[in-house]
Amino acid sequence: MIIIKTKDEIEHMRKAGEILAACHREIAKMIKPGVTTNEIDQFAEKFMEQHGAKPEQKGYKGYAYATCASVNDVICHGFPSAVPLKEGDIVTIDMVVNLNGWLADSAWSYAVGKVSAQAKKLLKVTEEAMYKGIEQAVVGNRMGDVSNAIQKHAEAEGFSVVREFIGHGIGQDMHEEPQVPHYGPAGRGIRLKAGMVMTIEPMLNTGVWQSKIDSDGWTARTMDGGLSAQYEHTIAITDEGPIILTK
Repeated sequence: MIIIKTKDEIEHMRKAGEILAACHREIAKMIKPGVTTNEIDQFAEKFMEQHGAKPEQKGYKGYAYATCASVNDVICHGFPSAVPLKEGDIVTIDMVVNLNGWLADSAWSYAVGKVSAQAKKLLKVTEEAMYKGIEQAVVGNRMGDVSNAIQKHAEAEGFSVVREFIGHGIGQDMHEEPQVPHYGPAGRGIRLKAGMVMTIEPMLNTGVWQSKIDSDGWTARTMDGGLSAQYEHTIAITDEGPIILTK
């Protein structure tokens, strides 16, 4: 069942999104060779607490951290670690903020120092693909219009779109209906309505789209060791067009 949000409820989520966006802006300043994803994770948790919020991911199905930190060939759900980031790495930091019971979810991929031309292009195209999807998130369109806009842009630029991990509805629960795939034909799927709130979060790979899971049961990697990037916003669908709640 898709839970339609009121304007007040969307406003609560926007406030959570403001904290999340501010946290990402601070993390962007921290990203450099030598910093560890543990340090970033600890910073994010403290930042949320200082702003009256809490990390929704911590404790979710036994997950032990405030953020997911996915480096290079890790697609998503990577554990923060004590391994320092090095020049040329790319890292995705994904987090969910809970402010007074309302959630916002956003992930950003960052370049560590100077990265390869391929990595730079992957970051650029993944972010563009997310915005192409958001543009299609309008009342009356179908979910497939969002999905197809993302896939078309990604594949035209030579990248593959991860299939196993998708976007989702969000509100007072981290994962609600509807499911938001980042691939598939236009004109299919549910009709989009005002008051739907969801994440659009494409993950693009330099090689094949398939993934494998590490023995920790969480960390998803590219099957061929290629790089992966992800950008994610929480958006509300309104009669005036999509509103990004995590900007």
